[in-house]
Amino acid sequence: MQPPLIVSTALDRGIQILSITDHNATGNIAAVQKAADGTGLTILPGMELQTAEEVHCLCIFDTLEQAHALQAIVDRLLPPLANRPDYFGDQLYVDENGDFLGREERLLLSSVRLSISEACHHVHRLGGLFIPAHVDRKAYGLLSHLGFVPADLPVDGLEVFRLSTPDQARVKYPQIASYPLLHNGDAHRLDQIQGTNQYYLEGPSVSEIRQAIFGRNNRFFSFFPFRESVL
Repeated sequence: MQPPLIVSTALDRGIQILSITDHNATGNIAAVQKAADGTGLTILPGMELQTAEEVHCLCIFDTLEQAHALQAIVDRLLPPLANRPDYFGDQLYVDENGDFLGREERLLLSSVRLSISEACHHVHRLGGLFIPAHVDRKAYGLLSHLGFVPADLPVDGLEVFRLSTPDQARVKYPQIASYPLLHNGDAHRLDQIQGTNQYYLEGPSVSEIRQAIFGRNNRFFSFFPFRESVL
């Protein structure tokens, strides 16, 4: 998952917009953006934030400054636990060529002391999209941890796990049928970079994506089924 390989794989798959959403971290976004310079691939800054309820949420922004502002909040509220590379793996920062820059010593695989409601508020205040991730998955999914979507939670859609389709999720979980459902595109390996959601936009921005999710102003989106493959 080195920046140049992320970019080349995305381009090979016909992907035009990609968001980097590392776990509670934004430190590698700039490297991927630099690797994508001049390629036609837009890299939107993001984060997969783990809330106090142990729910994973996608937070996607237009600018690095917005993402770093969320990072500052997360840094204050992340438990001061040390990472164990032998157990959890190394947490590395690299440059646009994939060369080593530094190591994150804190354990990022932790719940931030923010409720899902507080997290949503901060992300929207900063101008970002807030989308609970893989809501139908047992591990770190909204439905398994809370059992429902809070009625007062103004999400920008819900993401369903890649092993099901939005239509299947609506049947299995009627409580989410009225929400815009996005297909999971979470990639931890190069062969998982699939481009599972297709957006019809006037440009690559959070505002345009939000309009497409909600079907406003002739913007809309559709999805492709995820397929495991080997490069």
